[in-house]
Amino acid sequence: MSTTSTIAPDPRYPIGRFQPPSGMSDQHRHEFISEIAEAPEKLRKALVGLSDAQLDTPYREGGWTVRQVVHHMFDSHVNAYVRFKLALTEDEPTIKPYDEALWADLPDARTAPAELSVSLLDNLHKRWVLMMRAMSDTGWARRFQHPERGIMSLDFTLALYAWHGRHHVAHITELRRRNGW
Repeated sequence: MSTTSTIAPDPRYPIGRFQPPSGMSDQHRHEFISEIAEAPEKLRKALVGLSDAQLDTPYREGGWTVRQVVHHMFDSHVNAYVRFKLALTEDEPTIKPYDEALWADLPDARTAPAELSVSLLDNLHKRWVLMMRAMSDTGWARRFQHPERGIMSLDFTLALYAWHGRHHVAHITELRRRNGW
């Protein structure tokens, strides 16, 4: 008799929780920047053919709808882009956090067409990737102060947002898999 149990993966973290690399190399940066560059297209592909009813389906019990996830990705990544800009132009600026749950509950996040945020994300990522590909080691070492998380380097933030894009696309693709969409 086998004592091994099968535990369903946590639907909140379909690719696992964020694990920063132990060190950051140029190769890591290149890979993470490529993931950020590819995220809008992966998101767009994850959404192909979904109806409004499917877009308004929570990706997990008690979670955001697919539509809210898409709008959250743009909201979060536009904040990250601004944080990069601030860190590159100011000495350890204190950034302003925001309540992502309250943003996700605003009418635009609950009702706007998902494609609006996908298009915005696509163009935002093009700008962000151009900036990141031109950064020096000195730039990557720059930091900002997050009032809730403390000092964050741009290297750490790059890794976090590469994961963040994969994380939310996986929310959608896993929901589609579970529901046979």
